[in-house]
Amino acid sequence: MAKALPLISCDSWADSINEEDVEPKFKYHRLANDLKYMLNADVITCSAVHLKFLIFGTFRGRVCIFDHQGNSVYSNLSASERYTHQVAVNNIDVDHKGEYVATCSDDGKVNITGLFSSDNNHSLSFGKCIKVVSLEPDSKAHIKRFVVGDDKLILYERNLLKKLKPVELCSVEGSVLSICWHGNFIAWASHIGVRVYDLNERCSLGLIKWEVPPQERLENFRCHLRWSNKHTLLIGWVDTIRVCVIRKRNSIEASTGNLPVYIVDPISTFQTTFYVCGLAPLSAKQLVVLGFRKEKSSCFKAQRPVLCVIEYKMNSSEEICTDSLTLRGFEEYTVNDYSLGGIIEENRFYIVAPKDIVVASLIETDDRIEWLIKHSKFEEAMELISANGGNVPVLSVAKLYVNHLLALKKYDDAAKLCLRMLGNDKVLWEEEVFKFVKCQQLRSVSAYLPTSDECKLDPHVYEMVLYEFLKFDVCGFLNLIKEWPSHLYDGLAVINAIHDNFRKHHANQLLESLALLYSYQGDFESALRMYLKLQNKDVFQLIRRYELYDVISKLIIPLIQLDRDCAFEILLDKKKIKTEIVVHQLEHKQEYLYWYLDSLLKKDPSNVFQKKLISLYAIFDRNKLLPFLKRSKDYDIQEALVVCKQENFYPEIVYLLGCMGGVEAAEALNIIIHRIRDIEMAIEFCKEHDDNDLWNALINEFSNHPEIVTKVLDGIVDYFSPAVVVGKIKMGQNIPNLRQSLIKMLWHYNLQGEILSSAQQIQLSDYFEIHSEIVTTQRRGQQVSNEQMCSLCHRPVLMLRGGMSWALDLDDFRGLCGCGKHPLLRTLNQELLGISGQKAKDCT
Repeated sequence: MAKALPLISCDSWADSINEEDVEPKFKYHRLANDLKYMLNADVITCSAVHLKFLIFGTFRGRVCIFDHQGNSVYSNLSASERYTHQVAVNNIDVDHKGEYVATCSDDGKVNITGLFSSDNNHSLSFGKCIKVVSLEPDSKAHIKRFVVGDDKLILYERNLLKKLKPVELCSVEGSVLSICWHGNFIAWASHIGVRVYDLNERCSLGLIKWEVPPQERLENFRCHLRWSNKHTLLIGWVDTIRVCVIRKRNSIEASTGNLPVYIVDPISTFQTTFYVCGLAPLSAKQLVVLGFRKEKSSCFKAQRPVLCVIEYKMNSSEEICTDSLTLRGFEEYTVNDYSLGGIIEENRFYIVAPKDIVVASLIETDDRIEWLIKHSKFEEAMELISANGGNVPVLSVAKLYVNHLLALKKYDDAAKLCLRMLGNDKVLWEEEVFKFVKCQQLRSVSAYLPTSDECKLDPHVYEMVLYEFLKFDVCGFLNLIKEWPSHLYDGLAVINAIHDNFRKHHANQLLESLALLYSYQGDFESALRMYLKLQNKDVFQLIRRYELYDVISKLIIPLIQLDRDCAFEILLDKKKIKTEIVVHQLEHKQEYLYWYLDSLLKKDPSNVFQKKLISLYAIFDRNKLLPFLKRSKDYDIQEALVVCKQENFYPEIVYLLGCMGGVEAAEALNIIIHRIRDIEMAIEFCKEHDDNDLWNALINEFSNHPEIVTKVLDGIVDYFSPAVVVGKIKMGQNIPNLRQSLIKMLWHYNLQGEILSSAQQIQLSDYFEIHSEIVTTQRRGQQVSNEQMCSLCHRPVLMLRGGMSWALDLDDFRGLCGCGKHPLLRTLNQELLGISGQKAKDCT
């Protein structure tokens, strides 16, 4: 996790000293330019980092100012030798505005120097070593206050006479080791711990005691104080870091006594594996810490210093990253020789050693991208570019990532990456696809290739993919033929490739592929032949979709062999294919012809080919022959009779002879009697034709057979006189059940007579009743209006007297139409005349 910065490269990254690749937090470079001349001649003893410049104090007592690139900056410090010290500078402090600098030294002097004005310059001599001094950071007045630490903590401020007035703030245990001023609070360290002084209340907020290291003294270690904000104090001392918050006391705490308003509350304390040489805030919960390793090297010399990013919690911490730095002369330095300054606003930190200064900057987006690419973390690099932008195009990283995945043989991941990053850029797709060609892994990218009109690649690309599938994965080849639009590639070229690489053990897949390709090319006859070779029922769907009814005329038999029902669904539709064509194709396949004509008969009972069914039914299904002969009239009886006689189909022969009548009917009866030997059938045949000659022939035939005489007697009732049958019975002949047959016959005739008599009576009764109703109806009067006109003479049917209608009198006919031809009038006249005649008769 730790990294080392090589001496030979000022701008290189810190090298990892173990095998784990962890993304660095910082990039490093050494300050040079004018600074190197100072380092060659002197040694740095203290430093101050400001947003505008850098200030260094040296072992010889000089105070030098440089810009952030190490170039010397002209100021009052460099213009006059008056304010330089005689011996090593112990501490430097700069106000927030960068206008004044405070320095102190072992020569006992404290200098306050204005960088751009000398009006408020001061030089105080204490006659003893002064270790720390601090300027008021945020003073709005030109008159600066400052604090000097010795055996007392003394505040210097101007009185009304504009003279410096020292004010003792606190007594000190030992001496003041470190001071850090922010706002109204001054944090300072003594030999036993750290205190915070409140300038408003003019009191100390308490003592934070520090644990004394074993066999060491606290004053031998520099205490590092840093305000991360107005109320948060960071303390790093020996090997312990403490984060403290300055807060107001709550009501309960304030009620316990006369205590300050504010209290120092440690919120996190944790120990490090090294001695702390400096610290600075990085984020809300992270610190940048410069450390000095406790262990010596194998040569008993100091090891490289480390720069750590530590995330602190309540009373624990976690090292996020640790860089081991190679500074000039590090083996000769001690823990107090290092310091850490920082420009928090820019996340830039300065590691200061006596002979070297290294700048650590949070890596920028482009630097992170470069590191991630170098360590094959392409996914993170692309996410970083997407989130934060950068000078490296995301597509460039994506291409490198594809190369990396292909090298790792992660072909599917590389293909998915292409889909995600290349979009609809045809040029990029074609460029990346050829990388898969070299690996013979076009199959991996096939599922992700663009196939839309917005991004259609060169046909050669799709053909290369198909060829690879044809060579290594025939099933995948078939799936692509089904899925890809046919306009993406040259179908004829693919067809030729299939023929060139046809393999029998993949015949089904290749034939189906050919069928599809032929369909795409419009060669439907070839496509149908492929499907038929496959015995694939998709052929029927193809026929319907493209209406290939003209094409199938030569493929009727194979279609029926594939699926008779599906084939007949097409063949029975006259609009799609003519019946003559089907029959002609099936002439040599009599069973197929029988299936077809039998199905056609159900759909079209009057078709002209049904006569062929006689011979076909005789061969394949005799049970359908007789019903067909009875139902259909569109066949030649003689031809049908010849077929039936050849096969000895007696019921069918009987029916046909019966249809012919005459002598043939008698022949039919003879077949029933002698061949079929069915008396009931013979009787029914005679009833059907109701011919006396047939009855006589039947009676004569069975008169010599007593056992069937009774059956004849029972059957001829209502058709032929039983007396003829009885007359044929010889005297003394024994006929079984004759008595019952005669009784049944006589009862039947008697019943018939009664029925006829009753029917005659009912008929007569109904006749007279209906006649009476008709007469009554005809004699009934009919309403006639005054306006009704005669349809012949066009005069009113009724006349008016004196403008009023009058009642019809039997003796007065002057009010009636005189033509006498109106139907109503005629009827009325007839009625009136009849009534009048009856009246005259009555009078007589």
